[in-house]
Formats: sequence, structure tokens, C-alpha cells
Amino acid sequence: MTELAPVNADITLQQLDRDPFPIYKRFRAESPVLRVQAVGRTLLTKAVDTRYVKEHPTLFSNDDPNTPMKRAFRAHTLMRKDGHAHQRERDAMQQTFHPAVIRDEWAPRYEAIAEDCVSRLPRGEVVDLFQALSGPYAARGLAALLGVDEAHDADMQRWSQCLIDGAGNFGWQDEPFARSDSANDEMDTLFDSLQARHKAQPNPSAFSVMLNADDPIPLSQIYANIKIAIGGGINEPRDALNTILFGLLTHPDQLAEVKQKSDWGKAFEEGIRWVAPISVSSRLATEDTEIRGFRIPKGDTVMTVQASANRDEDLFDDGESFNVYRDKKPHQAFGNGPHFCPGSHVARRAIAQIMLPLLFECFPNMRLPDPAAVPWRGFGFHGITALPVHLA
Repeated sequence: MTELAPVNADITLQQLDRDPFPIYKRFRAESPVLRVQAVGRTLLTKAVDTRYVKEHPTLFSNDDPNTPMKRAFRAHTLMRKDGHAHQRERDAMQQTFHPAVIRDEWAPRYEAIAEDCVSRLPRGEVVDLFQALSGPYAARGLAALLGVDEAHDADMQRWSQCLIDGAGNFGWQDEPFARSDSANDEMDTLFDSLQARHKAQPNPSAFSVMLNADDPIPLSQIYANIKIAIGGGINEPRDALNTILFGLLTHPDQLAEVKQKSDWGKAFEEGIRWVAPISVSSRLATEDTEIRGFRIPKGDTVMTVQASANRDEDLFDDGESFNVYRDKKPHQAFGNGPHFCPGSHVARRAIAQIMLPLLFECFPNMRLPDPAAVPWRGFGFHGITALPVHLA
């Protein structure tokens, strides 16, 4: 019988939260299949393995009872479902993400929101763009897309962070769940108050589309779908924008070329490859299997580390570096397989086509006063937590 993967009892959640990339680089070289005691998962850090797991949902199920996500969201969300159950809930809001709807409805809304956000930025000052731009932009755009326009930007961002912290609470501590419980209560109250408007005035927003469907999914799952979108739909575009700005502002030669060629789409793809906003995902083995010669028992939970897969030496030359003009290879920042992110096209348009060119047109000489002082954090969701930029 093949052996189980080796165990690492030294790496802590705190280390993975603060600076996981040197750890992942070592894992890829020494132990690409590794049981990490602090996480309670078998981590997979090579791109071929993470892709294999995501593309075989019958062998590696999303329905992992050991994940903190169900506790954090107080629901069995579509993120933890497979097959028909997953597809039905995903399809319930697919109309909102149709390319024509994105083009005709959401792109103009995002353009107006971007112009408003950028117009509020003071010239000649050092401003934290996390607080002043990327967070509010992601929150306001998502509120419109979901049909929860009445939610304040600050509340949307707080709810998102509470859900993220709860879903990533692999240490099962009480405090993160207390915060996610409070956020759930607030969201439920808001959603209850919005039903009448969406029934009286049907529109392309996700809430309205799901609520007015001929064969609607249960209301509890409509709420859960909106919460999933809030949890991932703010942090991913927010952190992607921050990462791209950091990458460009710390590589002025690349920035100059991107401006000259309007290669904002390439900058977007490189940014989310370099630092994947959603860094890890869990899958449950439904039967005994093997990966790289190690036994994965039925009922074991593997964790695909797309943050590591996106820097895999087998695919990317010097993957630790930000390089807009590297040879193009497929990254896994939006996932792959049946759970590929439905909001990927909205994120690309909102950031690469709308916000980045507008921001650099308005502030062509902005700079980072101290790149070394920019803080990053997060194990499940990794990104910048403050981005002080001198706007000029």
C-alpha cells in the first residue's frame, strides 16, 4: 500500500497569513503533496495537481463538511455543492453575467462609479487607495450588480471581510464566527427589505433575476448566493486592482510600456497570476486515490493552492516576479472546472478596461512613497491591506 504524504508540523497559520510565497516555493521543490498540521489539510502546490483536482469533481468533491465556510455563511452554499445542485444555483443568476448584459447594463454603471470614485481623490496628497478607491469601487459596483444598491459601501466591505475571515477560519476560533454571524444578521435584514422592490420592478441584477425566475431556487439559497458574491466579489477585484497598481508602480519600465500600448488587460492577467486573490480551495476525496505516488484516503481533504500553482516553475519562468510581458501561460486565479468564477468577465472589464486607464489618465505621475511599507496578509484570501500612493 502506498504511503500517506509527509506531515509538516512546523508551518503556522500566521506564517501562511503573512508571507506564504517562500513557503510555497519550498513546498513545490521539496514536498508538493504535504499534510500541513496547522491547516488540517493536504496541500497541493503544483499547477498540474491543482488543475487535476478541480477538473475531477466526482473524485474530489466541493462538499467538504470540514470547511469553515458553511459555518461562516450559515448556509450550504453553491461553493460547496457539486453536479446538478451546484449547476442549478449557478444558473439561477447566470443571466446577470451574460456578456450582453455586462456590456449594456453593468459596463456603463461601472464607468459612472469609476468616474465618481476617481473624481473624489485629492491631487498632490498621499492617499490610501485601498480605503479611498479599490474598496469603494468594488463595493459600489457589486451592490449594483447584485441588486442591493441600498447597502452602504462600508457595510458591503465589512460584510465581505467578515465572511472571508469566517470562511478562512481554519483554526475554528470563536471571534471570526461571531463577526460573520453579525454580518449574516445584517444582510438578512437588508435582503428581506428588498424583495418587494425587485418583485415590483424586475431588473437584470442577480437578486431580481433569482427572485423572479419561473422556477426559483429557495429563498434561503438566493440569500446564500448573494452572500457568496459579496464574500468573493469584493475582495477579488479590490485586491486585484491593488496588486496590479503595486506591480506597475514598482516596475516603472513596465508601466511606461503598458501605457504606451494600452496593455491594461495584460497587466490585469499578470497581477492576478502573481498574487491570486483567492489563494486556496478545499476538496474532499470521495474515494481512495493517489497524487504523485502518495495515498489520499477517502474522506481526506486536499487543498489546492492556486497562489502556488500560479508561480509554478514548470509553467512560469521566474514566477515570483511581476512581469506583464512574460510568455503567456494559463493561470488559475479564477479557478477551473465547474466552479470557474462566474464574475471573471465583470472583473476584467471593471478593472482592465475601465478603472486602470482612467486612473492613470487622471494621475499619470502617481508613485508609491515606500513600497517596502505596503502590508500584505491572508492565507485563504491574500492581498494588500493598505496602499498609500502619492497622487500626481
